[in-house]
Amino acid sequence: MNALASLRRRVAYARPAIAFAAALLAFNVAVDHSFLDPTNWPSILTVAMPFVLISMAAAPVIMSGGIDLSIGPLAGLANAVLIGVLVPLGAGSPFVAVPATIATGAAVGCVNGALVAWLRVPPIIATLGSYLVLSGLTLEILPTAGGRAPDWMIALAGRAGVFPLPLLILAAVALAWLPLRQSAYGRNLLATGGDQRTAFTSGIDVTMVRFVVYVLAGVIAAVTGFAFTVALGSGDPTAAAPYTLIGIAGAVLGGVSLAGGRGGLLGAAAGGAVLFLVQNLLSLAHVSAFYAQIAYGLILLLALALNSIVDFSRRRRERAANLGGV
Repeated sequence: MNALASLRRRVAYARPAIAFAAALLAFNVAVDHSFLDPTNWPSILTVAMPFVLISMAAAPVIMSGGIDLSIGPLAGLANAVLIGVLVPLGAGSPFVAVPATIATGAAVGCVNGALVAWLRVPPIIATLGSYLVLSGLTLEILPTAGGRAPDWMIALAGRAGVFPLPLLILAAVALAWLPLRQSAYGRNLLATGGDQRTAFTSGIDVTMVRFVVYVLAGVIAAVTGFAFTVALGSGDPTAAAPYTLIGIAGAVLGGVSLAGGRGGLLGAAAGGAVLFLVQNLLSLAHVSAFYAQIAYGLILLLALALNSIVDFSRRRRERAANLGGV
């Protein structure tokens, strides 16, 4: 019973995003009665996965009190490496493509982490520089859209029996994150995001926590690029870059505090699902894609406002509790 109560407290931050996603799902079903038809699940999840994964990529760094603007271009770079480098070299097998995707994300994450954690470059400056470098590198590797993904990767957009295979990508990220979140590192991450000075004086290696979190973000962003490749069945050097805003919006909408110290990948995934469902509703209503960007911006502003209100209320309660203790 205590474990269940602890789990409820831990995921309480994500409840509004989950409820919002459920409401939007109901709206989508009301507009399109075939939306939940099992035969449509693979195609729906294939399109939804980049929204969910890029939000999950943004979340850990925000939880640490930083921000990573390079996640969108990094997803694009992973797509370009898969289609523009590995496939032409005949190295598109899963035993090469999957490790190469992870290595690409980890390498970029190491650079970002070193800049922020050890060289003390402000996160927004460091990752903006990475954003520009990665965007140019992606265009150098894959100047135009094209190419073809390996057959096994295209098959991941389908299903095995009634099981939609795109969920395997999400499951792999979740299985890698859960043990980490339950470990001492997960607690240190939230402590660092909540108050770096207090975390440092408590004996937490704040520098290493901040370094590792950028590596995590890089790996998940690269996996997002893998999901893009599955969805597109080819390469596109410009498709992923705009998803940086979507990732940050999804994470904040999912209850991840921009001040750091609160949140998780569950809420970020729910926030990403909300953005996908909004886009799908607009598509069903035959609304121009330009209005989708307006909707994302408005949702982000709303999420920021609610986030600030929650953080302000939390700080006020903490101050009241401290005064009461005195």
